[in-house]
Amino acid sequence: MENQQIAIIGTGSMGEAILSGLVKAGIKPGNIRVTTKTSETSTALSSKYQVNARNLHDENAANALAVEGADVVILAVKPNLILETLGAISSNLKSGSMVISVAAGITTSAMEKLVETSVAVVRAMPNTPSVLGLGLTGISRGSRVSEEQLDQAEKLFETVGKVIVVPEDRIDALSTISGSGPAYVFYFAEKLIAAAIKLGFTQQEAELMVKETFLGSSTLLADSNLSAQELRSQVSSPNGTTMQATAVFDQANLEKIFSEATQAALARAIELGRI
Repeated sequence: MENQQIAIIGTGSMGEAILSGLVKAGIKPGNIRVTTKTSETSTALSSKYQVNARNLHDENAANALAVEGADVVILAVKPNLILETLGAISSNLKSGSMVISVAAGITTSAMEKLVETSVAVVRAMPNTPSVLGLGLTGISRGSRVSEEQLDQAEKLFETVGKVIVVPEDRIDALSTISGSGPAYVFYFAEKLIAAAIKLGFTQQEAELMVKETFLGSSTLLADSNLSAQELRSQVSSPNGTTMQATAVFDQANLEKIFSEATQAALARAIELGRI
């Protein structure tokens, strides 16, 4: 992967996280090209990472120019722009290259229809902790992906965290857990901070308590050989304060709520693919 030419089309938060991971992993900046919407962001990325950065404001053909000769093309634009963007650059793709989409819902078969048969297509679903190198990326291969290309895709996303390879019929379901999951964590943190404030703590105190509690608990869960249930039991003394709290969660049927929430996310991912 060190000597491959890589193009990242759309360098927002996720695109930049991947870019940062690649540079930190030792990929030569001269082997990476990126595109953005504005000249300000392309200038900033060029200065920060020493990569070849183009922008659509100054060059309508920025995306097409960026992918010429690239061995790997990462599409990091919004789902509703994936097929349009891929169609616009398809004639510029190198024979034997690999296109990796990080957008929800858009199938490899839909993308394969827009490119030459020599071009392989992969779907990847990284999550936002990738910006810290602590991400989880799900990968699904298209019909033309070789074992070598799949290995390359895995190594690429290992620069920003852990990787799991799944069949494509499970990639949308994966996105409802690891892709949307950070938002669920932030949502719970938000509500716990609000509860702390109602108990009389200041905003600053509440945020400190919740952030450190989530950080410590997540680290313990990641590093421990015990399951989440076993770790929870260690904190929950029989008839103690914690058990009273978790009983309220049980009464609200939190498991059912999580199931309904992930099903709603999955339905939207499928809908995006149809659109």
